[in-house]
Amino acid sequence: MHLTQLNRECLLHLFSFLDKDNRRSLSLTCHQLREVFLDPRLWNLLHFSSPCQLRRDNFVLGPSLRHLTICWYSSRVLQVCNIEDWLKTSFQKDICSKHESLVSNFLAQVCLMCPNLLSLTLSGCGHITDQDVISVLLRCRKLRCLHLENCVRITDCSLRGVAAHGDSLEEVKVDFCRNITQAGLRGCAAMRPTIWLSAERSADMIPDSKPEEEPLRRTLQKVLLFS
Repeated sequence: MHLTQLNRECLLHLFSFLDKDNRRSLSLTCHQLREVFLDPRLWNLLHFSSPCQLRRDNFVLGPSLRHLTICWYSSRVLQVCNIEDWLKTSFQKDICSKHESLVSNFLAQVCLMCPNLLSLTLSGCGHITDQDVISVLLRCRKLRCLHLENCVRITDCSLRGVAAHGDSLEEVKVDFCRNITQAGLRGCAAMRPTIWLSAERSADMIPDSKPEEEPLRRTLQKVLLFS
C-alpha cells in the first residue's frame, strides 16, 4: 500500500511521530500530505529550544494548541540577554537587537490564534515583558499552568496580572526571575490562594535598579555576576 492510500486519521498518527522538520519535509512531497501537515489537530503541543526556531516554517499555530514551551539554554542568555540595558556594550546591544522581539511577536500570534492553550513555559527568554505575559492571560482564558524561568524582565506586575486575570490558573512557577519580590509573591498568594505558587530563588536574587538608584557596590556585584 502506498502511503497516500492511508486515511486521514492514520496519516495524522504517523505524522505525530515525526519532529517539526521531518513533518515539513514529508509535507512537501504531495498535496495530500501537505493538507495533513496543516491539520490543526497535529499541533496540540509545540516545543522550541531557541527563539530562532520561531522563524521556521515547520509548524502550525491554531486553536488545537494546548501546550507551548520555549526554552533557550544558551551561554548567550547569561552573558548578553540577562544583563541590564545600561550595562550592555554596543556589541551586546547589537546581538540582542537581532532577536529581542522574536518571542514577544510569537506570543502575540499565540494570543490571536490559540485560545485553548492550557500550559505555557518560557525559560531563558530574557526579552519578554510583563505585558507579554498579561496579554496571554487575557486572551488564553483556559490557561492552567504558567512557568517562567530565568526571564529577567518579568516583575511583580506579572504576578498582579496572574491575580487579576488568571481565572483558570492552577499552577504558577517563577524561577530565577530576579525582579520578582517576596512582597509580590505574598500579594499574589493572598489574592489567588487556590493557585499553587512557587518561586525558586527568584525573590532571593539581586533585583535590577537604575544606576542612580543603587550604590556602586551593587552595580559591581551585577557586573561580576555576569562577567
